[in-house]
Amino acid sequence: MPAIDSSKQDSRAAGLGVLLAACVSALVVNANTSAVTILLPAISQDTGAPVDTLQWAVTGYMLVGAAVIITSGALGDVFGRRRIFLTGLVLFVISCVLIAFSTGAAGVIGGRMIQGAAGSTILACGMSLLSVDSAGAGQLRAITFWGAASAVGGAAGPLIGGVLVGVTGWQGLFWIDAAIAALCVPLTLRTVRESRDPDRPREIDVLGTVLVAVALVPLVLALSEGGTWGWLSFPTIACLLLAVMGGVGFVIAERHATTPLVDLALLRNRVLVGSTLAILLVAGVINALMYLLSLYFQNPDGFGMSALEAGLATLPAAAAMIAITPLITPLAVKIGARAAVAIGFGLATVGFAALVFVDPSWSYGAFVLPLIVLSVGLGLANGPASSASTAAVDPDQVGQASGISNMARYVGGSLAVAAAATVSTAVSSGRAADGEPADAVLAAGLAGGALLMTLMSAAGVALVLLLRRHRSEPATAVHLAAAAAVTSHTIPTRPTGGA
Repeated sequence: MPAIDSSKQDSRAAGLGVLLAACVSALVVNANTSAVTILLPAISQDTGAPVDTLQWAVTGYMLVGAAVIITSGALGDVFGRRRIFLTGLVLFVISCVLIAFSTGAAGVIGGRMIQGAAGSTILACGMSLLSVDSAGAGQLRAITFWGAASAVGGAAGPLIGGVLVGVTGWQGLFWIDAAIAALCVPLTLRTVRESRDPDRPREIDVLGTVLVAVALVPLVLALSEGGTWGWLSFPTIACLLLAVMGGVGFVIAERHATTPLVDLALLRNRVLVGSTLAILLVAGVINALMYLLSLYFQNPDGFGMSALEAGLATLPAAAAMIAITPLITPLAVKIGARAAVAIGFGLATVGFAALVFVDPSWSYGAFVLPLIVLSVGLGLANGPASSASTAAVDPDQVGQASGISNMARYVGGSLAVAAAATVSTAVSSGRAADGEPADAVLAAGLAGGALLMTLMSAAGVALVLLLRRHRSEPATAVHLAAAAAVTSHTIPTRPTGGA
């Protein structure tokens, strides 16, 4: 949807119904997403599935989300935003029920992949519904609420998941989420008007969506299983070749598509490319860190925490990222997005580097300062990058730029979790083969994953070369909400036109 000058449009507040439907569903989706890593040990114990296999409950969700998030927005523009939003809600309910009833890895992973499609559809179309139901300053207020709901959901998810494991079992999270999403269906039907984009061609880039999956799935499979198969084995090389072929095919398809999933011309915008890479890296290291920490904290050879205790143990990271939010945009305005991103990734590098030295003798307290430092750094890098991704393009390209950055968020998460899990397992296996104690083996695996995340964060500092010409917009409430929500979604900070 094209952005327009708010000074040329009267303010119109979003209706209470659409605001509730969009914000509540965004909160539930983001809480569900961030809670699942805390639940993996409990799911593993209950189903008998190895945690390494259940890793696909995280990466599968993100892979499908990456392929679907832009397409779902296009489907809403063509066939009706309310209709596609409702489809997302129904799919989300179905996926939650499937997961809650599952007694093995297949049901959990399959349900989570359906949930990836549902969650990305709910987020993309919920934002569109708010945009078309409001205008000007009223639209920015609605987006502010949506961003705040997304941020609260993402931060509270691990704690909610930990509480529910102890009270209801791990299935409780999915039953409650299913109930809330189901309640959003009649609310949407009764209060949200249908809308479409009459100027948009009716063609949907299905081929582009398929090729995203063709490129990503074998790549993640190679990263996940390469250590077991052998990095020079036929299956690993075949997966990597298929991923390259999928990527090349995607570029060719997008050049010839009537309505491409990604406008490749936008990739000539250095600021957009730099901010998108920053978002990919931040999403990657955050998801990989939460995956590794949740397993380490709950492993009997680590701290042996309960799911609730592990959820509480992640609070310093979440609190630090929330605390820095009000300072991100003013600081970026003062020193520039380039410097803010560089400082942010620099801090993250220091925090992750400290975790490389993790040792069985460490108490939980030794983790707190590194977690705070890296969380502040990632928040500082992520906020300006997210704002730059939509502010550095022409008004009529804001929707495409937002879609590209949101796809990057899913891609980064899926690739980094797979890579970090593989590195951690490889290091742990090597130490175990040398006869080291179980606690030392576990700590070495976490240290190996932390080294990978250190290198990824250090690479983020180099993005200043792409962001050097961009200055951040002055801080407003919507900028603060956007900065808070950046771990889950990129939201526009300028009013957009609706149909």
